[in-house]
Amino acid sequence: VFKTHPLLSKGHNMQSQLILEDGTRITGDHFGAEISVAGEVVFNTGMVGYPETMTDPSYRGQILVFTYPLIGNYGVPLNEQDPACSIKDGLSEFLESYMIHVKGIVISRLTQRYSHWAAIEALEDWMRTYHVPGVTGVDTRALTRRLRSKGTMLGKLVVNDVDIDWEDPNERHVVAEVSVTEPVFHPAENGDKKVVLVDVGCKDNIVRSLNKRGIDVVKVPWNYDWTGDEMDGVFLSNGPGDPKMCSETITILKKGF
Repeated sequence: VFKTHPLLSKGHNMQSQLILEDGTRITGDHFGAEISVAGEVVFNTGMVGYPETMTDPSYRGQILVFTYPLIGNYGVPLNEQDPACSIKDGLSEFLESYMIHVKGIVISRLTQRYSHWAAIEALEDWMRTYHVPGVTGVDTRALTRRLRSKGTMLGKLVVNDVDIDWEDPNERHVVAEVSVTEPVFHPAENGDKKVVLVDVGCKDNIVRSLNKRGIDVVKVPWNYDWTGDEMDGVFLSNGPGDPKMCSETITILKKGF
């Protein structure tokens, strides 16, 4: 059974404009939070997985373009907003972290009806909770070709003509914003190995995958000195921003090796 989201929900009569640093301006229909944002414009070509992608810390500070034409058709799965959510050892059951990390999204078409056994709300409602705006009605594949040919660019999602300054997430320490602040232990069932996972923007599925293979995981902050700990291996996660900001991480890795 399809769950219907109001076709003319608040915000759909507004216009949003994506402005790229090369001067490109693309106008579409606004949805989500009614705020203007700025960040680095990147794209994702996946056919499924928009909730996982939007909660991936690797996209912190970025405006994400989805090339797949239909977004929102299976809603948003159980998350920490719902008391029925299953969170084990600090890991979300379905998502990649506890919150949305993208600054905004650009899509071709927002689906107004969603259907999925695990869905609890519409994409737009979820985005409003986390103050994330979006623009729909955009030829995202043409936009992606432009980004591919010219390279990643800074951009702004301007809502209701409320302009804001440019913002480059690579100029700030975004890893420190998303990394854990103290070691967190994620035990596996009958785990017989232990891995230190250096969190420079780790998504939850990395931990889940290691646990499924019988590996206990100790997730540590980006600047934590793990060289004196007992372990069977070290795993360095991926993450957002410029790696040059993680000089302490690099120093500790050199010391460990």
